[in-house]
Amino acid sequence: MRNETTGGFLMLGAAVLALVWANVASGSYTTLSETTIGPSAIHLDLDLAHWAADGLLAIFFFVVGLELKRELIVGSLRRPAAAALPIIAAICGMVGPILVFTLFNTIGDGDMRGWAVPTATDIAFALAVLAVIGSRLPAALRAFLLTLAVVDDLLAITIIAVAFTSGLEFLPLAGAAAILVVYYLLQRRDLGGWWIYVPMGVVAWALMHESGVHATVVGVAFGLLTRAHHREGEREAPAERVEHQVRPYSAVICVPIYAFFAAGVTISGESLREAFTEALPLGVTFGLVVGKGVGIFLGTYLAAKFSKAQLSDRLAWSDIFGLGLLAGIGFTVSLLIGELAFRGDEEVTDMVKMAVLLGSLISAVLATFVLGARNRAYRTIHEEETRDSNLDGIPDVYQDEGELEAESGEHGSRSTVSDSESGQ
Repeated sequence: MRNETTGGFLMLGAAVLALVWANVASGSYTTLSETTIGPSAIHLDLDLAHWAADGLLAIFFFVVGLELKRELIVGSLRRPAAAALPIIAAICGMVGPILVFTLFNTIGDGDMRGWAVPTATDIAFALAVLAVIGSRLPAALRAFLLTLAVVDDLLAITIIAVAFTSGLEFLPLAGAAAILVVYYLLQRRDLGGWWIYVPMGVVAWALMHESGVHATVVGVAFGLLTRAHHREGEREAPAERVEHQVRPYSAVICVPIYAFFAAGVTISGESLREAFTEALPLGVTFGLVVGKGVGIFLGTYLAAKFSKAQLSDRLAWSDIFGLGLLAGIGFTVSLLIGELAFRGDEEVTDMVKMAVLLGSLISAVLATFVLGARNRAYRTIHEEETRDSNLDGIPDVYQDEGELEAESGEHGSRSTVSDSESGQ
């Protein structure tokens, strides 16, 4: 359940269930989504759809924050030279969709409020598609996608925090900030446990929600403030340990439930006609498919050509284009941004949701064809990466030739001795 691929498949199943339910029995689906629970005295009497978007996704973004922190401290983003290409790819993968969306909505007199919708990548869904394409994929391919997705998440979170904050209330915001400062100090001194941190997180979330800033931001903040470096005698850093504990709840419960409430769009002939003729949904769909794919490919190619950044020799340019298409699977965060951008306008929100679903589906299918065509090459690379000729438990690619020969000779001597002992 800690596997991101599992979460992607569950999310897909939840989305399909929502689509079927919304089109077979739309009344009961709407009634369920609009069921209100929570204390009204503190303005938390929200319907189930909002609890999923504002509450459950805060846990998802907490896991994203933990992953970001680990990557920044001990992971691929720790070395700028190694992370340069996927970082540039992520930035261009956001600029591209914005340009495509702007083009469609300027020419077609559309609605520019949705400019940020096609900018996000759903890493869980993308990894699920990648798992369908092939189980023996080069480490460089997955590392590139993960680094790109981590930076993409950071940029998407920044957009949510900056572009979709309205009616800011400074007192609740100051209260949430104070709790975050206390959490930071407790982390640095190794004080407290879940029985302190969980109530702190709940109160900070409620205050952030009251402040007007989207409440999911507090989840990212807690993740980024969690200590990620190991101390002497410590088996796991807190960020690593907590991510391991919380990820199953995020992947198996939070994200699929959000997908269920977000993807329930009623499909009709009219809605399909609008999706293929109106500027707004066309901008979203082509932003995800064309903007992401072309933006990531061109950004990576130009960076490799005109800078010292280099593409891994185990990757081809067709792989980068395929990953660009795969990054066009927006789903979770794109649906969230769509809801935030058009809050209160249900008809337009449903149109944008339809466009996100179409764009994500087209991106997934195209990526499957592009990357699937390289499956034979991927299997060869995977075999090279996992070959262990000296049987020392360390793949040969991590050892130089002299070391390999020495260890192979030593292993051969041990085998000879062992054989002679067996004979005796």
